[in-house]
Amino acid sequence: MPIEKFDAIVVGAGQAGPALAARCSQEGLRTAVIERHLFGGTCVNVGCVPTKTLVASARAIRLAQRGAEFGFDAGDIRVEMARVKARKDGIVMQSRQAVEAWLRGLAHTEVIVGDARFVAAGTLEVGGRQLTAPRIFLNVGGRSVRPALPGIDSVPTLDNVSVLELASVPEHLVIVGGSYIGLEFAQMMRRFGAAVTVVERAAQLLPREDADVSGAIRDILQAEGVRFELGAECLSLAPAGADTGGGITVGAACAAGAPPIVASHVLLAVGRRPNTDGLGLEQAGIRTDARGYIEVDDQCRTSAEGVWAVGDCNGRGAFTHTAWNDHEIVVANLFDDDPRRISDRIPCYALFIDPALGRVGLNEAEARALVARGRKVLRAKMPMRRVGRAREAGETQGFMKVLVDGQSQHLLGAAILGLNGDEVVHSLLDVMAAGAPYTVISRAMHIHPTVSELVPTLLQQLEPLA
Repeated sequence: MPIEKFDAIVVGAGQAGPALAARCSQEGLRTAVIERHLFGGTCVNVGCVPTKTLVASARAIRLAQRGAEFGFDAGDIRVEMARVKARKDGIVMQSRQAVEAWLRGLAHTEVIVGDARFVAAGTLEVGGRQLTAPRIFLNVGGRSVRPALPGIDSVPTLDNVSVLELASVPEHLVIVGGSYIGLEFAQMMRRFGAAVTVVERAAQLLPREDADVSGAIRDILQAEGVRFELGAECLSLAPAGADTGGGITVGAACAAGAPPIVASHVLLAVGRRPNTDGLGLEQAGIRTDARGYIEVDDQCRTSAEGVWAVGDCNGRGAFTHTAWNDHEIVVANLFDDDPRRISDRIPCYALFIDPALGRVGLNEAEARALVARGRKVLRAKMPMRRVGRAREAGETQGFMKVLVDGQSQHLLGAAILGLNGDEVVHSLLDVMAAGAPYTVISRAMHIHPTVSELVPTLLQQLEPLA
């Protein structure tokens, strides 16, 4: 079989892949883009775009139900899940087609649909063809974990992909996993009208968050009727008996005789794994860690010369924005003589429940570890009910919390749980990225009435973290 030579090969058309291909095209490189399934990857097809579209529908429903608070009556609210799904599908399709059209319109670029795998160093096979290039970029993404639960193969289960195909509202959705994906689906499905129970092995939701953050999130969701079973160490699944109307029995407690939960549907939301199996990485000398993530250096280079891994498959970030930043780091080093690094970026993410959580930098537990080592840290916290814009909008749940280095006056981290928290947190992130002291914000005049105007007030109330 003859080997076809390219200047660059991109495997995977998720967030980073198309942008890498576009830059290679701009540089005049003959480029092959290989995609085995849906253009746009997780974010466009089964992640950010569809879920945030559903979140928007769920929020509109919730606001209509709260009409009496705002002086109107919307009458009986009837959720038509098939129409909600159709709206979501339309937005996803538009986004997917835009990505594919972008790639197919790039100069010097060939789009190949099929499964790629390495057959030798620097050589990939796809659809009966063998391709080689001095630059190969792996952007193969990840998928949900299917946990080894007793009885899991005896019942039907949903994951983050199949749950998006529901055309009717579940009667009782049990979500296994009380982390970011699980909680977003918990709130939206509850707002669509499902009974929802979240089952989590840990004693706290969102273990990476501080107890006050996870506790406030639990309060928000419980107020809407979401039920929780925490500390569920003995998880199991089984078909429910006819005496319970069928469905799925979810065991969540270790004690003998503990009553099970009977669900109509079960959503598994316990984590993600990389799509690196089947790529033939060992044929190319590309190392992976124990979980299958491709090992990369600070500039996304793998252990194989001329191969980079970007996005979810490298284990250096699990978000669309980290994948995009991976692409920026790679092109900066390859084409711009700009030595950008993964370690330069500040950790940041959001939980898109309503109201949202915006997180940046260290949490309070990490800050306390610094204090234990003799470092001075300042902290301030303010409830969202202090924010005029939140009161006016009837959105007073949550709080703002910020951490500052007491010596350098640089921001260390923040959690903004509340109205527009996912947007407001960027004012803090930008100052952190600039390496400027917190006084840049605390002395600034902000616009009234906004949520952001309380950030300077928050920073003016810093006290030592004991």
